[in-house]
Amino acid sequence: MGKKVAVIAFSPVNGMGLFQYLEAFFENEIQYKTFAIDSTKEIKTNSGISITLDDVIANLKGHESEYNALVFSCGDAMMTFGDNADKPYYKDMFEVLKKFNDQGKLIAGHCAAAVIFEKAGITAGKKVAVHPYGKPAIQSGVATDDKATVDQNLYTAQCEGSIWELMPQLLAALK
Repeated sequence: MGKKVAVIAFSPVNGMGLFQYLEAFFENEIQYKTFAIDSTKEIKTNSGISITLDDVIANLKGHESEYNALVFSCGDAMMTFGDNADKPYYKDMFEVLKKFNDQGKLIAGHCAAAVIFEKAGITAGKKVAVHPYGKPAIQSGVATDDKATVDQNLYTAQCEGSIWELMPQLLAALK
């Protein structure tokens, strides 16, 4: 059996980014399950489209060993992240990220994903591609101007428009 990916997403999620990952996984027969970083499976895209994910992040906790990789699909929720960082589902997200990293599993994301990875404490000494506005937040890792970067187990793209520069390496690692 092939590798299995947990895809986690904020609400509102950047739909263009999320659907690029999901379509690539589907077309390449890579199993995935989607998890809302929320208390409900119902989320919205940044253009207001409602979507229902498979599950919520709380139900991924304790099941990290069932997956080979985690993909973080960023979104406009980053704008209000500071106001909501104490929410249980954000705490669950950080625990899940740390667990995946501690197990040496592949972790991918775009846009401000590197900022979340930094806050989770998993970027130390690693190069990351990050949205230019997020660069100042990267202190342990090394923020690059690259469109996409792979460093050890972290696969990052600068924005949803550069996911396809990352995708060949991500798909090769997942096959």
